[in-house]
Amino acid sequence: MSDSPSTAAHEVLRLLASSKNVLLSGPPGVGKTRLLSEIAAAFAAGELGSQGMPTLSHGDDVAIQDAEEAKVFRTVFHQNSKYRDFVTGLAPAVGEGKAGQFTIVEGTLFRAAQHARQEGCASLLVIDEINRGPAVQVFGGSMVAIEADKRLSPDGSPHGLTQFFEVMVPPSGLIEEYALPDRLFILAVQNQADSSVEPMDVAFLRRFEPYRLDPDEAVLRSHFQIEGGQQRDLPEQPGAVADLAEASIRAWAAVNKRIAIGRGGDFQIGHGVLMPAWSTALSVAEATMLLAKAWDKLMAHVAEVFYGDIRSMAITLNATESSGEESPLKLVEHTFGTELRYALEGESLWTRDALYRGLRSIAGT
Repeated sequence: MSDSPSTAAHEVLRLLASSKNVLLSGPPGVGKTRLLSEIAAAFAAGELGSQGMPTLSHGDDVAIQDAEEAKVFRTVFHQNSKYRDFVTGLAPAVGEGKAGQFTIVEGTLFRAAQHARQEGCASLLVIDEINRGPAVQVFGGSMVAIEADKRLSPDGSPHGLTQFFEVMVPPSGLIEEYALPDRLFILAVQNQADSSVEPMDVAFLRRFEPYRLDPDEAVLRSHFQIEGGQQRDLPEQPGAVADLAEASIRAWAAVNKRIAIGRGGDFQIGHGVLMPAWSTALSVAEATMLLAKAWDKLMAHVAEVFYGDIRSMAITLNATESSGEESPLKLVEHTFGTELRYALEGESLWTRDALYRGLRSIAGT
């Protein structure tokens, strides 16, 4: 392949090879979507290794079976996702003269399975935002058949553990027993920080091999071209763009540490949120403008995580009464009738003068 898959892609491909089903998870901004695209590209690429799999730069191949034609199928779950959209079912027919008629539709899982049933073929089914839809209802009876040992044999024949489920087979509409092929691989992604959705069913989750991505400071340091392990004190004023980048990384790490304590690790902020286009040739003013936009997104995430809890926001941003005079933001108490209310007040954090000072304050330096 022209671009060697990353270590993470290599690990996920290995998990897919062994367990057939993998669930990617992690906070927003850690690179789940990017990894998803990388894996899909590696799977679908025509340059296959000696056993019909993507050839990687790590010295060996990933055993995604012997496939001459690897195809990627994609879907996104949402609140209105239905079994018929994913497996098969009846849907209103569309077209002139078809009013009141129905047709049998093929869902994404069924189409992926049918492709993988063909000799020399393999399918990767990518499910984004799997926890936004009613996953158990959408999978229906197929849920019991997705595990690796419940599939058909590599030659397409059933064995003692093969699980069948009933489907309405297009185009006839006849109900038949159906089993999933060995060369069907399912890669799903969930955002655990989404508080608007219910936790996923444990019995459903255990059918997937988990793979988690976490915020990675090393990625940020590589992006900003700053060596790690520096214990130097930050200057009071940024003398170079490296000072701004270092302050930003330290502030990001401090915010994540406080979020993990106050809300949990799933609500932290990924490194991808803080990676604007960057060059060491930037002026301090240009770098400040780029980082200000990135921190605007980061602040919006903090506000969402602690929605309505101003005091927790202030703690996360180190803007409480005990945080000192350096912070541009301050937690202020107000009375509303007989009730005590809090507000974050102060100058805008995103001006040239306030940003660096604010980052130092958030970092606690």
